[in-house]
Amino acid sequence: MPSRDDVIAALTAPGAPFEVRPAEVDGVPLRVYATAAPSLRAVVAGTAAHGDKPFLVYRDERWTFAEHLAIVGGLARRFLEHDGVGKGDRIAIAARNYPEWAMTFWAAQAIGAVAVPLNAWWTGPELEYALRDATPTVLVCDDERLARVAPLLGGLDVRTVIAVRTPGELPTGVERWDDVLASLEPGPLPDVTVGPDDLATILYTSGTTGRPKGAVGTHRNHVTNIHNAAFVGACAAATAPPPPADAPAAPARQAASLQVFPFFHIGGLSGLCAATAFGSKLVTMYKWDTDEAIDLLEREQITGTALVPTLLRALLDSPRFDPARVPALGGLSSGGAPVPPDLIRGLGERFARKVSPANGYGLTETTSAVIMNVGADYLDHPDSIGRPVPVADLRVVDPDGADVAAGAVGELWVRGANVVKGYWNKPEATAAAFTDGWFHSGDLGFVDADGFVHVVDRLKDVVLRGGENVYCAEVEAVLFEHPAVLDVAVVGVPHPSLGEEVAAVVNLRPGATVTADELRELCLGRLARFKAPTVVVFRDEPLPRTATGKVLKRDLRDEVAGGG
Repeated sequence: MPSRDDVIAALTAPGAPFEVRPAEVDGVPLRVYATAAPSLRAVVAGTAAHGDKPFLVYRDERWTFAEHLAIVGGLARRFLEHDGVGKGDRIAIAARNYPEWAMTFWAAQAIGAVAVPLNAWWTGPELEYALRDATPTVLVCDDERLARVAPLLGGLDVRTVIAVRTPGELPTGVERWDDVLASLEPGPLPDVTVGPDDLATILYTSGTTGRPKGAVGTHRNHVTNIHNAAFVGACAAATAPPPPADAPAAPARQAASLQVFPFFHIGGLSGLCAATAFGSKLVTMYKWDTDEAIDLLEREQITGTALVPTLLRALLDSPRFDPARVPALGGLSSGGAPVPPDLIRGLGERFARKVSPANGYGLTETTSAVIMNVGADYLDHPDSIGRPVPVADLRVVDPDGADVAAGAVGELWVRGANVVKGYWNKPEATAAAFTDGWFHSGDLGFVDADGFVHVVDRLKDVVLRGGENVYCAEVEAVLFEHPAVLDVAVVGVPHPSLGEEVAAVVNLRPGATVTADELRELCLGRLARFKAPTVVVFRDEPLPRTATGKVLKRDLRDEVAGGG
């Protein structure tokens, strides 16, 4: 079997499917995929080749690729001719993962408009902030989001508002999606030239501290991300051990993904773009329900899905989840938040390594994953996020921006063809986060002797106890090993002499018991004494998280420090 390095060299060589060549983009020297699509417009135009294959599935509703492309063509023409949307104008989307979300997004890409996905969890004032910041020409929103923005519409400069799945009476001037759809003339995409460095998206960061910032993504960013996903799949297949000679041939089937990440998050948007580009069936849910997800995995013959760690754990813990009943399932990815190593070990044991696990490290600003750990590599290195993709560069730097010694911990800086241009309307924030094309991730990590990257903590979350750095992810990984622990987060809380002390906030499994002393002893057996939590808080309610699974540690710090 060829080595991973040999496989990468073969896949990225001149004339190969993932040929990599040098390029200069905005004055920054990069490596790019020579064979990547020129734009997202080209991606959706290419779906004509998939014809009557199923594409979007939501409950009992289904659209083929051909039906979807016809709607996208008609909607794109409507945006151009009726709503006056020009190249570079913004189209905002505020909705759950409905099929209409995908149709709106691709219609925007087809005409060179900039899609602005809005966080569906945001309150009215948060939505108002983003709408005033991005100044979209068109807003497409569902019933829940419409209820939040309706009182604000009179003061917003939005030319067109289209309501999706809103059966009741609409505010004056708001159009109903079904009426818009009925008025369309389905047809080919309008003739608009869209280039790789044209703007494609403004994706707002989660905003866990302060106002969210709009990361400005280009078509090159997104098509690079699609190509990265394809490359990692090809690399994993080429390095996998061959099946036994007497193994039956796998049945031919269309790839199908269960999309759980929200489309407004870069993980969810990446899933939508990849499914579109690869001709995959894309199945969505109204909201997460473990039993419904298991039913969909079986009924729709799902071949892969990506889940935040809490949902992956819920799936694996369900007594209804039987690997034998999901023979099509070949890939289970996790991300959006740190993935505890015990979860990956459990996945490997449960599926006897027949399912390829994957973890991708990336941020909104890197247009999803730029470091990936897949298959056997991930099972063998479950505490690592993997190695950079071929078109991404990584530095590990000290507070002054100088490279640290090999194996030392520092901030991860990333440069590559899927790093965004900067932040919308925020030149100072852009200057603070980007240096000569390098994005400062805010994550602390190191690279081991085998080239695997490890993330130890968010820079702002490191606990400084008596002059010693405590990396929360390391302590959390140990606490997750206890069978009574369902969920846990480690934070720093004020201490009069040490500066900070280590606190663990713990959710227990139903019916399970464990004492604070037992959890401390577990840590003392695995970690240096100063890393063991001196405060353990048992919480009956789930830990507060963002829509994509990140723990809101600021809230927990306030809660623990206040004694609540």
